[in-house]
Amino acid sequence: MRIALHGKSTGPEAQGCINDVFQLLEKHSIEAAISELYKSDLNEKDFSTGHLDTFKLGDDLSSFDFILSLGGDGTILDTITYTNRSETPIVGINLGRLGFLANTPRNDIRDTFQRLVSGEFTVESRSLIRVGSDQGIFQPYNFGLNELTIVKKETSSMIVVHTYVDGDYLNSYWADGLIVATPTGSTGYSLSCGGPLVHPTQKNFIITPVSPHNLNVRPIIVSDTSEITFEIEGRSKQFMVSLDSRSQSIDDSAKISVRREEFEAKLVRFNNDRYFDTLRQKLNWGLDARN
Repeated sequence: MRIALHGKSTGPEAQGCINDVFQLLEKHSIEAAISELYKSDLNEKDFSTGHLDTFKLGDDLSSFDFILSLGGDGTILDTITYTNRSETPIVGINLGRLGFLANTPRNDIRDTFQRLVSGEFTVESRSLIRVGSDQGIFQPYNFGLNELTIVKKETSSMIVVHTYVDGDYLNSYWADGLIVATPTGSTGYSLSCGGPLVHPTQKNFIITPVSPHNLNVRPIIVSDTSEITFEIEGRSKQFMVSLDSRSQSIDDSAKISVRREEFEAKLVRFNNDRYFDTLRQKLNWGLDARN
């Protein structure tokens, strides 16, 4: 078995788990490699990574059986840029706070390794969103798991996002911004702006305005076989576009589109992982003292 390691969090609360990971790799005689950025971060915290091979963003990880994402949900989003087209299954170890995607607790790391070795897991496929533009934003890693967001920048004035689905005019959103989320991203920024929860197995995009001026404008769900295109205008000529945890500034001449990416993200899930259980436990969804 070969396992790649990538992470971000190396605070005091994470150090015990990180030590356990290195011990378990040796115990199970697992061949491992570590991302250059994570190795540099660990070395700064006086963690010895031994003689592990390293990999960098853009390297082919298809020879690895798994990649361990050590951190929180943001680390999962970052890890997906490493897996890229290899679709290497990601094991999310939660060293952060919420842990909606990285939902394996740090205290379960020993059980996690045993289940990986024993094959007691399933692999979930999650669709990705791909961003296209005439200004090459986010290239060459112009894909994400959660959402694309277009928002105003450096002004209190709202913007107008003219939106088209497969070339057909949908709406002009007068708002602070617009979100296009995947089903996985439906529990993130889109949800906080009034968007619906969508099960991650569905094949949809959720279009959700951010603080729309018109009260009768509501989120809409469209097929992810569609291509959605945008034209943006406002008093300011600069806008902010975010793809998961990455952001870039664009001007009003930019032509932006989104569609479903050709490849997917693969997330390792264990027998006790249930999507609806996670909704109730992590988001307090449907919490009622009578239940």
